[in-house]
Amino acid sequence: MSPDGRWLDPGPYLRGVAWRDGSGRVLRADPADTMRLPWDTGERATLPIGVRLEFTAQAPAHAVEIHYRATVPGPTDALRDLSHGFALWNREGLLTEVFTEPAHESVVRIGLPAGPGPYTVHPPEGQSPLVLGLRGIGGALAPAPAAPRWVVHGDSITEGWWSTRPAHGWPAVAGRALGWDTVNLGYAGAARGELAVAEQLAALPAEALTLAFGTNCWTRVPHTAPLLYETTRAFLELVRQGHPRTPLLLLSPVLRPDAERTPNRLGATLGALRDAMERAVGDRIAAGDDRLALLPGRDLLGPEHLADGLHPNDAGHALLAMSVVTALRRAGFTGG
Repeated sequence: MSPDGRWLDPGPYLRGVAWRDGSGRVLRADPADTMRLPWDTGERATLPIGVRLEFTAQAPAHAVEIHYRATVPGPTDALRDLSHGFALWNREGLLTEVFTEPAHESVVRIGLPAGPGPYTVHPPEGQSPLVLGLRGIGGALAPAPAAPRWVVHGDSITEGWWSTRPAHGWPAVAGRALGWDTVNLGYAGAARGELAVAEQLAALPAEALTLAFGTNCWTRVPHTAPLLYETTRAFLELVRQGHPRTPLLLLSPVLRPDAERTPNRLGATLGALRDAMERAVGDRIAAGDDRLALLPGRDLLGPEHLADGLHPNDAGHALLAMSVVTALRRAGFTGG
């Protein structure tokens, strides 16, 4: 047990945190600025996507206990069948998973191997767990060293849809490869270049930024190519007002076979929308933004990497993550 057996404040151990409300709940949008956000963005921002615990352990610690509250799905809830698992990772990979039944309040114990770590625990995301405390069993825990803060904004692909575990979404995979603290601001169904989101990103501390939106500008809220060109320019301008020299990578939409050559209600194909986004980035780079880089998304994935014709499977998420890591390194944004 921890030296005094008491629960530790989870705050210093939490990673991937953008904002917290007065109760300590992690949010992925500014709680003081929710009225300007679309409803779907605000709804997805309540889910703790990418939030995790990172710590080191002193010998002879042999387990960690996590005290948490979670939402218990009802009998007709679409999330009822999602696994309720806590995954323990170190720098080499997955160590173990502990699966429990959702409970309004519970404690989960996860065994630790010998060695100080650092260790990462990825909680389940679907039931929105709120970590109340943690403690080491047999030895003390300490927060893992701080890492560069990487803020990633995008849609359901960034949120990690169709990855089989929270740790398998492309931002999580890329963050591990880079050794960065990934803050996942992916909003399923949204991320259409909302300028209020750009202003929130501008105010959020970050050592690096990645933007990966555009797919939902094809049909969910249809755009024309000129509209998306100007939206991308405006979005980048607002982000740059808060981060004038922060390394920024824009990933244009990845392959979506049903949309590439199919016009939306305003006559724009996804291919045309992608071209517009890429031109907006290229024009800004040409105008002197040498801390901005573009990763064209069209050819990064093939149909075999898509689980449902839109969202990557685990292999697709891993491939996308390594493409982002390579692009960041080639742009000189990683220091290595």
